[in-house]
Amino acid sequence: MEIDRRLLDRLEAVEREFDELAARMADPEIAADQQAYREAARRYAELEPVVETLRELRQAAAELDEARQLAASERDEEMRQLARDEQARLETRLAKLDRRLRTLLLPRDPLDDKNVVLEIRAGTGGEEAALFAADLLRMYQRYAESRGWGFELISLSESEKGGVKEAIAQVSGRGAYSRLKYESGVHRVQRVPETESQGRIHTSAATVAILPEAEEVEVEIDEDKDLRIDSFSASGPGGQHVNRTASAVRITHLPTGIVVQCQDEKSWHKNRAKAMRVLRARLLDRLEQERHAAEASTRRAQVGTGDRSQRIRTYNFPQNRVSDHRINLTLHALDRILAGELDPLLDALIAAKQAEQLAAQNEPAT
Repeated sequence: MEIDRRLLDRLEAVEREFDELAARMADPEIAADQQAYREAARRYAELEPVVETLRELRQAAAELDEARQLAASERDEEMRQLARDEQARLETRLAKLDRRLRTLLLPRDPLDDKNVVLEIRAGTGGEEAALFAADLLRMYQRYAESRGWGFELISLSESEKGGVKEAIAQVSGRGAYSRLKYESGVHRVQRVPETESQGRIHTSAATVAILPEAEEVEVEIDEDKDLRIDSFSASGPGGQHVNRTASAVRITHLPTGIVVQCQDEKSWHKNRAKAMRVLRARLLDRLEQERHAAEASTRRAQVGTGDRSQRIRTYNFPQNRVSDHRINLTLHALDRILAGELDPLLDALIAAKQAEQLAAQNEPAT
């Protein structure tokens, strides 16, 4: 198979940059400059899988040429058949390598390397919805732990029976947003509540929002003009201290009307810092939603739209089943998924998104 000229030119440019970066990183002057070395190493790591795959493809192409020549020139029938078998194997391998290269060269989401602000809210279903929201919070915490990511609870509002009315957490680690961004939307649960005496299955829901954590430079906030900051006494668990001290913080972003509050820390300053972190994330997410809406007007994305109102998944306890409605994927492994084994779902969603992008590249221009 032949790689088209434009793709080959791009790959050769990537390979040249990769070799130049290797030389730069070996330069003592660059090695002494920590920032320059870190930037070079980051870019080198990004390009390495592309270059390795390109070199594998070249090697396979050379071996395929040899197999074709042998199949055409060999007089011994048995040797010719062996050559034809090798030719078929290498053609399959080349097709896989070509697809892998095209996937690696897809445009990266500039937010993929960011940490995440995770928001979970109980939806329809009362106390059962709150208990399900608590299940989701534990699921994401266990998944973060399995990948070696940090998981910090920023804000938690609990129900009377130990459920979660609302939870906000920060998930920090390499690739956190790139994998979790597909989780935004409505998650639905079907199960028999413990309080149900007749064994009837109830349906409840919780909403998940995955927000990329924003740096101060990415979201411009004039704190004097844009913010109203109120202090109040925290409510809920915490004993007498939280009831006496106005340590809780409520921040209103006046231009957008977004309101964020935090009361989990005893320190007003710590609560303010956490609330500002969430506010920046919501403002950056708002900008991203507006950008996605503009893109969707020209081409409807099927996976990962981030639409909070979209029902994305159903968790059916009686059947131990999880169904992702965006890609028509059903897994009978609900117990493992709630224990944090999310990779089979997330890998399938990422593959579907990549397939969608590859198909878009092949669409004729309009």
